[in-house]
Amino acid sequence: MSNIYESAEATLGFISSPCLTKVELRVASRGISDRDALSKPDPCVVLKMQSHGQWFEVDRTEVIRSSSSPVFSKIFLVDYYFEEVQRLRFELHDISSGNNGLRDADFLGAMECTLGQIVSQRKLTKALLKQGNTAGKSSITVTAEELSGNDDYVELSFSARKLDDKDFFSKSDPFLEIFRMNDDGTESLVHRTETVMNNLSPVWKSFKVSLNTLCSGDHDRELKCTVWDWDSNGKHDFIGEFQTTYKEVRAEQEGKQWECINPKYQMKKKNYRNSGVVTLNHFCVLFYFSITSNGDPRNSCSLHYIHPYQPNEYLKALVAVGEICQDYDSDKMFPAFGFGALIPPDFKQEASKPVSCVAGIQGVVEAYQNCLPKIQLYGPTNIAPIIQKVASSASEEMHTKEAMEYFILLILTDGVITDMADTREAIVHASHLPMSVIIVGVGNADFTDMQILDGDDGILRSPKGEPVLRDIVQFVPFKDFKHASPAALAKSVLAEVPNQVVDYYNAKGIKPKCMSDYESTRTFSP
Repeated sequence: MSNIYESAEATLGFISSPCLTKVELRVASRGISDRDALSKPDPCVVLKMQSHGQWFEVDRTEVIRSSSSPVFSKIFLVDYYFEEVQRLRFELHDISSGNNGLRDADFLGAMECTLGQIVSQRKLTKALLKQGNTAGKSSITVTAEELSGNDDYVELSFSARKLDDKDFFSKSDPFLEIFRMNDDGTESLVHRTETVMNNLSPVWKSFKVSLNTLCSGDHDRELKCTVWDWDSNGKHDFIGEFQTTYKEVRAEQEGKQWECINPKYQMKKKNYRNSGVVTLNHFCVLFYFSITSNGDPRNSCSLHYIHPYQPNEYLKALVAVGEICQDYDSDKMFPAFGFGALIPPDFKQEASKPVSCVAGIQGVVEAYQNCLPKIQLYGPTNIAPIIQKVASSASEEMHTKEAMEYFILLILTDGVITDMADTREAIVHASHLPMSVIIVGVGNADFTDMQILDGDDGILRSPKGEPVLRDIVQFVPFKDFKHASPAALAKSVLAEVPNQVVDYYNAKGIKPKCMSDYESTRTFSP
């Protein structure tokens, strides 16, 4: 191994774990009873998994307003172990407008099964049960698709202009749906955009989707794109549609336009041209080695892209938080960890390495920049081993006589973690130790998991049901501070740390020392 590779490998202590089989679950429901005579339910599905006899939430879908037969665009990504019985519970809730929480939601029913049942049947439909009885004619359908091999992602964004106006007193409220046409003639919903209110020329937000989800890896597979005018009663008005393929999208890339056609209008109206035009605003391939959403650092779409003139989001967050934290560190030496990568020269996932320290935040920045071109980003994205590593050091400090060191772990991640259960277990254990965990979410990923770890909306519990002793996690999405000053980000990220430090030492009955006492007893290691 060359000196360059040894430096890249040793500077960041890479920690990894074996990759798991991933399964995508799509959910739809039919026959949901209306809330009352005047309105339809606003359904949301919560996925729970059983661990040690208790149910714990894994993820949830979006809320679909006014729908008795919803097809959810949210896709659940779960680990599948063939040799284990993995019990799942799908709960359907009616969440009223203006409230996305479950506290005031109406429980509509649930369905329990094993992940193996869904995978073996590919498509499982069962009646919803409520208090042991069937919930009317309500049913839920779960479709499974196993992810095979490495999977690239694409980032897309669309806009439209001159769409048909379907409303009398205002303009249309358009949203776009993209469907994948399957070999058996069925359709699978790939993505549903947000609704842009009162606008005939909407610009929809960009989104990321795997090629497996988009076209099952078949670049010639037909994609059907449909534009609707959203109505509050759930009876959305059809505006038009068009067909394309991933091959066509990739060949044309930005600027490609499609005429949005309403077949009924096309047949009845002699001078009919179209019901609007849809434009591909942005197209970018993200070369992922696994499910990680960071992309190839050489690609400008990657969150790790090293721009010649400005720092990427990882560096901005690292410097903003690190420069404040380092003022409270006596020797300014920081252990630096990396995860989710293959190490040269053989590019295999390495076991845990001895942690090396670098001098100051600038040292961390240089280590990151030096390593990045030499490694391959790779999944799974597991952060529990990192927390456990720091917790081990904090545990040793807790048992010393002085107990003067408090550990702050800063994790920069894109939000897609694959070891949620282990991470919860690690945080619950760490809550007994002199340490805090700061998580900065980089990019526009779904940070639901991180918000759960934060615990601001409820007490975080381990998969076994054990609650945290104290709240030690602070999560902040970097996108909320993208255009703010570094000081604003640092202030938000570090806001809870002082109280966390004080709470720990108060609980242990350890009083603060004056500076002279501290200097006479503290031994600094190189």
